[in-house]
Amino acid sequence: QVQLVESGGGLVQAGGSLRLSCAASGRTFSNYAMGWFRQAPGKDREFVSAISHNGGRTNYADSVKGRFTISRDNAKNTVYLQMNSLKPDDTAVYYCAARERLYYSGTQGYGYWGQGTQVTVSS
Repeated sequence: QVQLVESGGGLVQAGGSLRLSCAASGRTFSNYAMGWFRQAPGKDREFVSAISHNGGRTNYADSVKGRFTISRDNAKNTVYLQMNSLKPDDTAVYYCAARERLYYSGTQGYGYWGQGTQVTVSS
């Protein structure tokens, strides 16, 4: 079992920045690919970004490329999502997810999820 707790969400004006954090506990964090997903009101959950177990591979949705950066600190059991140049369309609940697989940064198969953190971008 892996427990995930997100933090760092909030209200920000368009063009601003936020950094989300996801703290993991329970198993060997460095064995897990980590992902960020989001769900806006009335929409399906969508992939945002992912990072492989050792940070060597990253993946981004087209909608956030060049604006968001995923990173991880395995010594702190934490994954981050730096979000810059935020837009109102980025408003959503952001979820952290984990998958026990090495060298993976894809969009599927995440079995562990956090409770989510709200990000609201005002225009």
